Amino acid sequence: MASLTIGPTPALPTTSVSPAVAAKARAKAQDFEAVFLNSMFGHMFAHVNEGPYSGGEAAKTWRSFLTEEYSKNFAKAGGIGIADGVYKQLIAVQEARAK
Repeated sequence: MASLTIGPTPALPTTSVSPAVAAKARAKAQDFEAVFLNSMFGHMFAHVNEGPYSGGEAAKTWRSFLTEEYSKNFAKAGGIGIADGVYKQLIAVQEARAK
């Protein structure tokens, strides 16, 4: 079983698709991971600061912006490995179409 690591994205195997297609696939895979992480962070922070000193509705609004930025930066820094799997599948589909 593969272990999950947090950090820079490891080098992926070379492919037969063009560098532009590979870069676009990498960006889309990172975007997908960021959306997933945003959902997870949203659940994680959902009940933070509840009670009389919560900051009200404004704090909830700004918290959504904060979790979105956390998720984008986390995915860009290597995330939890979802982007690598998505990238490999996107490349496999592109290579199959090229044949």
